[in-house]
Amino acid sequence: MSATTLSLDLPADYRISDLSTFHRRDPQQIGERWTEHGAAGITLDKAFCLNGQHVRLSLQFVPGQVHATVDDIEPFQTVDRLTTLISRLLGLDQPVAEFAARFAAHPVLGPLLRERPGLRVPQTATPFEALTWAITGQQISVAAAVALRRKLILAAALPVGDLWAYPDADAVLGMRETGLRAAGFSGSKTRCLLAVAEAVQSGALPLDDWRDTCPVEAMRERLLAVPGIGPWTVNYTLLRGYGWLDGALHGDAAVRRAVQALLGSDGPLSAATVERWLADCRPFRALVAAHLWASGGVLAA
Repeated sequence: MSATTLSLDLPADYRISDLSTFHRRDPQQIGERWTEHGAAGITLDKAFCLNGQHVRLSLQFVPGQVHATVDDIEPFQTVDRLTTLISRLLGLDQPVAEFAARFAAHPVLGPLLRERPGLRVPQTATPFEALTWAITGQQISVAAAVALRRKLILAAALPVGDLWAYPDADAVLGMRETGLRAAGFSGSKTRCLLAVAEAVQSGALPLDDWRDTCPVEAMRERLLAVPGIGPWTVNYTLLRGYGWLDGALHGDAAVRRAVQALLGSDGPLSAATVERWLADCRPFRALVAAHLWASGGVLAA
């Protein structure tokens, strides 16, 4: 089996630091590994499940380019699909220039955008990873969610070389309720994860197919029908799993705190107040949220 390698050009304003923050959430680096080689560049290795197989993707960053290597192209199906996945992972297809041009003169957002020109939202390798990460992070801190995610990966026990692959729906179902509870998931999160995995396996939630069509309203309706999934989980999944930049993340505590600081408010702002403020940012509300996360040092969310 021969390795497949391809290269993609990076925009001049590409912020590799944002990608680093996202993929270095877990200091133990069991599912992803970020390695800095000095003059030789930076490498991100990531293990995950794709089309029923465990894969390892290696991304080497050098000035102006990224070189991607996989040992087996079959899980990706074609080189074009591998290229698309890498572009999504890095947020290369996000219209950040249009966003910046539209809000450059905005009295509040303009200065915020100038602090981090070119900011993109790194995406997960699969929509299932985004959805299950969102469920994992419900109502707990990012640090606690990262630790719980690590336990999920280790409990799934899917080795790919010296890394462990993020589980797919089949692997989550194989863990059963006892395995998920032993990994530290609450009863409600366990039930939600199993319901999602069952729906993906049965085709009721065609997460991968949606990635090509992105029927947002239909996706929202189907996801909200799953017990344990609310608007925040849906919008976060749409952002990290599909690159949809208009999710209203006003329910996010970090976003509310950042808007409070940005507007100079003396007291906490309600979710409804932040929702009204974000309404003027359509169709980039989630990208605004990403800038707000970054301003508070929580882009890894």
